[in-house]
Amino acid sequence: MTFNKTQLALGIAAATLSMALVAPVQAADSKAERVADAAARKTEALESQMEQMAAQMAAMQAELSRVKGSTAQASTESAKVQELDNWMASMKAAPAASESKDDLVAVRGGWIDLDHARSNGNPLTDGGLLSNNTNDQGYYFGGAFDFNVNNDLFGLMDGTSFAIEFGFEYSQFGTGANTLTNGTLTAVGTSGNPATIALNGENGTSTDARLRINASPKIKFMHGSKFRPWLIPVGLDVNILGVPSNAVSVLNAGMNFGAGAEYELYRGIVLGADTRYHYMTSKIDGTPNNGFSAGGYLGFKF
Repeated sequence: MTFNKTQLALGIAAATLSMALVAPVQAADSKAERVADAAARKTEALESQMEQMAAQMAAMQAELSRVKGSTAQASTESAKVQELDNWMASMKAAPAASESKDDLVAVRGGWIDLDHARSNGNPLTDGGLLSNNTNDQGYYFGGAFDFNVNNDLFGLMDGTSFAIEFGFEYSQFGTGANTLTNGTLTAVGTSGNPATIALNGENGTSTDARLRINASPKIKFMHGSKFRPWLIPVGLDVNILGVPSNAVSVLNAGMNFGAGAEYELYRGIVLGADTRYHYMTSKIDGTPNNGFSAGGYLGFKF
């Protein structure tokens, strides 16, 4: 009986020891599981937080890019506005620039020498019937307008201007005796018999005055310079020849060839020299009108 109690005690002790040994292992396993679960949950939470932070960082980066773009655009616009303000300020501060004036109005005058005088053997002029003026030299005065067309000679030559000149000149070569109003005039009738006409009046004088109108192409060199030489290759002349007041005036056409130079004295005020030769294709009722003229002019650019 004692033996059984001893065995029972030993069995109980062994069972207790076994439970004592197994319980910590089970407890350890349960704790490990709990730690693993907690770590997994923490990992999931961290991953979720990382994802949220990544999304927030992406949003912040996008917002930063937008702000940078807006700032750069605003800076560019501000720079443009500043540049425009500076330009406006410089334009206001700068003196007003005067535009180039290429057209010209001028008054001119000078001396003229005809190839032949008015009295050259013509029955109406020689001998004093209308005028026996033998002066082949005289003076002239008039005006002209130069209308500038371009400054590169139609693209052929830079710095060379092409203009059209319209001018007019009054010239006078002295006076001659006029006996048409006093004396007799003998004419031959249709029957061959001479007829005599009495002219009652006083002897007078007639002034040899002429008017010339011209339209000429003019080439001016050295555009932009104060000194500018020029030439007229060939221009049109229309001449009106004056005769005594009791008669009629006649006209014809011809050509003129010219050359000269001008200098801008001060702000569009020009002083120039003018030389030309006038050639008529025909005589005016036997009176030649060819001649050489030389003079000067005072012009104003506009």
